[in-house]
Amino acid sequence: MTEVIASVVQGLSEEEAQRRRRQGLGNEAQVKTGRSSFQIVRENLFTFFNIVLLSLAAALLILDSPRDALFTGAIALLNAVIATVQEIRAKRKLDAIALLTRPTAKVIRNGIIREIDPAEVVLGDLLTVGPGDQVVADGVIVGGLAEFDESLLTGESNPVPKQAGDPVYSGSFVLSGEALYEAQKVGLESFVNKLAAGARQFTRELTPLQREVNLFVRILLVLVAYFGVAIAANFLIMRDAPLLQSVQAASVVFGLAPASLFLMIVVAYALGAVRIADKGALVQQANAVESLCHVDVLCLDKTGTLTTNRMHLKRIEPLRGHREGEVRRWLGTYVRSLGAANATTEAIVAACEGEAAPPCAIAPFSSARQWSGLTFDLPSLRGTFVLGAPEILQPALDQSDDAWRNEAHLWALAGHRILLFAAAERPLLTFGEAGEPRLPPRLTPLALLVFVDELRPEARTTLEGFRRAGVAIKIISGDNPHTVAAVARQVGFGEDGAPLRLISGPELELLDEAAFKVAVVETDIFGRITPEQKQRIVRALRAQGHYVGMTGDGVNDVLALKQANLGIAMQSGAQATRNVAGLVLLNDSFEALPQALMEGQRIMHGMEDTLRLYLTRIFTLAILINSLALLSAGFPYTPAQNSMIAIFSLTIPAFFLTLWAPTGAVPRGSLVRKLVNFVLPATIVTSFFSLTVYLYFLLTTENWPYAQLILTYASIVKGLLLVIFVQPPTEFWAGGDRLSGDRRPTMLALGLLVVLLSSPYNPPLRSFFGLSPLRSLTDGLIVAGFALTWIVTLRLVWKWRIVDRYLDVNLADWESSNRNRSHLQEDA
Repeated sequence: MTEVIASVVQGLSEEEAQRRRRQGLGNEAQVKTGRSSFQIVRENLFTFFNIVLLSLAAALLILDSPRDALFTGAIALLNAVIATVQEIRAKRKLDAIALLTRPTAKVIRNGIIREIDPAEVVLGDLLTVGPGDQVVADGVIVGGLAEFDESLLTGESNPVPKQAGDPVYSGSFVLSGEALYEAQKVGLESFVNKLAAGARQFTRELTPLQREVNLFVRILLVLVAYFGVAIAANFLIMRDAPLLQSVQAASVVFGLAPASLFLMIVVAYALGAVRIADKGALVQQANAVESLCHVDVLCLDKTGTLTTNRMHLKRIEPLRGHREGEVRRWLGTYVRSLGAANATTEAIVAACEGEAAPPCAIAPFSSARQWSGLTFDLPSLRGTFVLGAPEILQPALDQSDDAWRNEAHLWALAGHRILLFAAAERPLLTFGEAGEPRLPPRLTPLALLVFVDELRPEARTTLEGFRRAGVAIKIISGDNPHTVAAVARQVGFGEDGAPLRLISGPELELLDEAAFKVAVVETDIFGRITPEQKQRIVRALRAQGHYVGMTGDGVNDVLALKQANLGIAMQSGAQATRNVAGLVLLNDSFEALPQALMEGQRIMHGMEDTLRLYLTRIFTLAILINSLALLSAGFPYTPAQNSMIAIFSLTIPAFFLTLWAPTGAVPRGSLVRKLVNFVLPATIVTSFFSLTVYLYFLLTTENWPYAQLILTYASIVKGLLLVIFVQPPTEFWAGGDRLSGDRRPTMLALGLLVVLLSSPYNPPLRSFFGLSPLRSLTDGLIVAGFALTWIVTLRLVWKWRIVDRYLDVNLADWESSNRNRSHLQEDA
């Protein structure tokens, strides 16, 4: 139909379009994958905690303590610089890749249909839209008939039929039919800029990982507030401490606030997004990579997902004595006159010759109706023709001969898609009050159409990997459930001997809510499903506690994609599906999904390891500060010493732990529970030994700065040894965490330990770190003895589960899930 329109409608000339664009009447819009570079720098640098730490650094500088000032601000600046560099690199990469999935517009210029960037549309342009196309500028329909989805604007998912004279809005998209509209509002006056930004906007919505981290942050903020008030009260009321010591103490206390935790999550997401972009998947939502590793139910649309969305018309079975040549001519004229193209009509066009003819009534194909229809009133072609699913057309058929149904059923069992072509001589297509078309009565079956779907070659291995990883697979389609089941068997379903459980959309409609929920969980194959039913299925799964992923490529999948925890779209799919999806498979290949899953696992494992170090250090510091305050034994560290501990035992190891994080299944359950098994025993034992070594040297030397120096060395040593416990290279170290076998973290810890021990005797390092040598070899041996005793004690506490027994709980829930870690990694 668009070619016919273009032949009679000229549209604007290129010269006029360029003139209007120069006048500022263009639809200028930028597609963004996230924040601007300036926003990234500003938001990473000027966080609340960075501002506080930098202010304290300025105060220390004024109070003539430049070393403490340097190290107080060093952590804030280091974290900000690392995060900013990584995010900007990721942003540039994703900006480049996003151009591949950028929406396009079809405009008529000089009587020719051209596909252009939405930003090149100008006021007064004539644009054509078909199924899946997004409206890129507000306007009014001047020709055609189509159904629009305006749910992104109104929140209502019901199709909205529109014809000449009706307004259309940017941000909506076409469900069925084809229309021509004139752009009347462009640029900032339309919805398109907001929609484009919303589809790919950097999101601050908390992810599952961030929500659990938020719990720790809230607890630590309470600690910061408590100690901050205590320090202020001690200086202002008790007058026990000079101003310099109070400011130094405040800078150490603010180190309790894990401001960089959220920062590290953002960086981990950015790195994961860049990694899987190289594998063929574009991340459009910040939490998409992490979300994939939480998915326990993956819903797949058959057409375009398991199959390539390329169909072949294998056979035409004429009915009621009609000749095949006659049916082919009718079909050729029908699909060319229908206008809107899809995989089915393209297969018919390739197999049947014909010329387009002007219909006097049209019912575009809709996934909800599952049929299309045209009425002709020409000398050579008269009557109403419909094409659709046999089960849907059956109530309107002439029932005099239904022998064809058995043949259709047999074809469906063999995995073929079956459509019925039917006609009625006199009745015209009729429409309800809301504009919905109705089937004419007493249709005569003309022919059965048998189609063959082309399977994606990687579908079998990818889905097998997901099943072995414990992800339940459900296939949802608008096709006959027996056809879908046959295709499912071709990609490995049912090979374990378990029967496939099938259900159809009409059968689901008969169930009450309780039975519907049971059927959704127990069923493997859903056939003849409408878009609204897809959405309801996903909603029911989520309501029962499942984390649901949904893949799709057509406009009929949009509602379900938006309802799912994670939507996955194909690059070649409709613009609407790409806009609402969290992941877009750039080459329409499932091969990127295992890689994306592994990156999500890498992020989770890396963040878990990092959190073990963070929380052990922070809770240990809090206990030290509180204990020494109760004992009136001074403050454990200076700001410079606290920064050195953080750099050696936290910042550097955390970066490499995230970089080297393993893949493998992420155990289900609360992150808090998984961390407590490591953090609680480590915090108790480390706090006890740190307090003991500090008080021993404070009492024996009566020198507070020297006791702080000793505690600094001891804390760094224990912090580096904790890195080995976090990624145990051998069974001995596997007390609080699963056996890793990766020796790189151990080598890193030993290398940093060598740098630490040599720094007092290397003038440049000593000047930079500010760590003085110990007074005697004896002091060094005592610290080493404390460290070895700490290792053995901590290992025994984990091995004998002393904390578990005291609390009467089982903290080591990671052991039961350790056996399942490597399923998908083996497949990859």
